[in-house]
Amino acid sequence: MPVFRVQLDSDRRTAHKVMELHLAGRAHRASVDAAREEVWRRGRTPAADPVFVGVTNGAPVRLLYDVEVHLDTDDGNRRGVRCV
Repeated sequence: MPVFRVQLDSDRRTAHKVMELHLAGRAHRASVDAAREEVWRRGRTPAADPVFVGVTNGAPVRLLYDVEVHLDTDDGNRRGVRCV
């Protein structure tokens, strides 16, 4: 299945909390739900739960999630969305 990379704007405090939860084997439900909603908003159908992959060091800080998507909803990548 193709993987869709989602970047969510955040602040450093929230990013730190998300990272701590991830390292403890837990999920930050609000950001996981936001990542899933972004996939739906971009016209894709999630095939699995979003997987937290890290945070950026830039400003603004962004949370990075990878989400597997179904192939039948891929529109040929016409919108410039990068699947990894």
